[in-house]
Amino acid sequence: MTAATARPTVVIGILGTLLDRGRANLDRWQQWRPTVAVCQHEDLLITRLELFHEIREADLARRVVADIATVSPETTVQLHELTLKDPWDFEEVFGQLHDFARRYPFATDDEDYLIHITTGTHVEQICLFLLAESRHLPGRLLQSSPPPRQQPGGGGYRIIDLDLSRYDALATRFSTERQEGLEFLKSGIATQSRAFNTLIERIERVAIASTSPLLLTGPTGAGKSHLARRIYELKRRREQLQGAFVEVNCATLRGDQAMSALFGHTKGAFTGATTARPGLLKAADGGLLFLDEIGELGPDEQAMLLRAVEDHRFLPVGADRDVDSDFQLIAGTNRDLQVEVGRGSFREDLLARINLWQFQLPGLAERKEDIEPNLDYELERYSATTGRKVTMNKEARSCFLNFARSADAAWSANFRDLGAAVTRMATLAARGRIAVDDVNEEIGRLTASWRRTRLAEPDLLESLLTTEQLADLDLFDRIQLVEVIRICRNSESLSVAGRTLFAASRAAKSQPNDADRLRKYLARFGLSWAQLT
Repeated sequence: MTAATARPTVVIGILGTLLDRGRANLDRWQQWRPTVAVCQHEDLLITRLELFHEIREADLARRVVADIATVSPETTVQLHELTLKDPWDFEEVFGQLHDFARRYPFATDDEDYLIHITTGTHVEQICLFLLAESRHLPGRLLQSSPPPRQQPGGGGYRIIDLDLSRYDALATRFSTERQEGLEFLKSGIATQSRAFNTLIERIERVAIASTSPLLLTGPTGAGKSHLARRIYELKRRREQLQGAFVEVNCATLRGDQAMSALFGHTKGAFTGATTARPGLLKAADGGLLFLDEIGELGPDEQAMLLRAVEDHRFLPVGADRDVDSDFQLIAGTNRDLQVEVGRGSFREDLLARINLWQFQLPGLAERKEDIEPNLDYELERYSATTGRKVTMNKEARSCFLNFARSADAAWSANFRDLGAAVTRMATLAARGRIAVDDVNEEIGRLTASWRRTRLAEPDLLESLLTTEQLADLDLFDRIQLVEVIRICRNSESLSVAGRTLFAASRAAKSQPNDADRLRKYLARFGLSWAQLT
């Protein structure tokens, strides 16, 4: 801002009841008074000053106006009374300043506006900042400072634009901090999947900004537990959580012991309760509670959990007084909880409460471009855990990746399968180097394991077909249909699944329509692509 600036400059500020008054035993012209001093700068010509003051400071306000007229006769001062019952009441202060901003005739095409945030109470300064950030006050911030001690003058000033894009250092710092958060959630794995990177970016934004429950869905082994812990560690690094990370696999909680494990019990609450137990929800006080496989909870536990999530209070078994626990909840499940609600096995009100933020984690077969960086991650993790450095030769690496990305690789346990495979190959590797023979042995082991799993998958058909439909199916059709469904669920589209299933026969056709052929096959059993995926 210079004297050559053609546009009028308008400053909006609040009278400083202490700084602008000065010390009574000293000449006021020998003291730094921010509201007067800001009008003394030759390179900051203020056309108009909109000055707020409390009613009880009317005399001081008039004196400041007179002094400004002496040092800057070209500045017009408009006084505005604040009728505050409590100047430290944020809502009251913000309300009056907000009302001013809404009715003020801003002319941003013709005038420049500065908001002086050096004077006023902390509450008033915060309110001015918020109104400037929201553009209710369409101006930049003006910060003034006193001169060096024992030196006269108006001191200094800075004009701060809230558009951080103009501050390269600040913008770079925020960008770097956020990128570090994303890399932290991904464990430093250089994922190539655009969809997964977008998902992690959204999770990072929500995890940092919200304390509401998060729901992580996806198949077993997709990394829900690992991600929940990383979210906790990220929030802990940002000092958003002080308590512990408590992980519970709800599938392991059965019968009467489930209520006690989750919510605790008093001494003598039941046979064998020789001492009181605080419970896992209390252990998560101030921290993060991860309830994996939340769909496995019984109806009583669901009802108690709903209250704990809503009110952060619950009643331990045998107690007559509530216990408080302020925890953030992350829930995980491999089930479709909406389907479970329809079946009556999961509470609709609990689902509504934990489903504000739902994130679907893809299985490994849906992220085939990320198998290679995850292979490197598992090798590094093995070396860090065992203290034994293991690598793969070029041929072995190529052989493993070709298989891992093929349609033959089911990855039914997802990253658990990959981690176990790397552990086995690394353990058996001669001289710390995995060779092609090690890879081929592991491929055979994985293929046999997945084959046994597929033969034991009647539940898959039971979730899709009625009892009458299942009764009409031959064993031959059951086995074939399970394999078709598996390939469909591991494919990006109907066309991709069709090409995988009919790879041999399609070569003999001049105009193959694999998608239509697969669609008709599924229709024989009353199934559609949408149902499967």
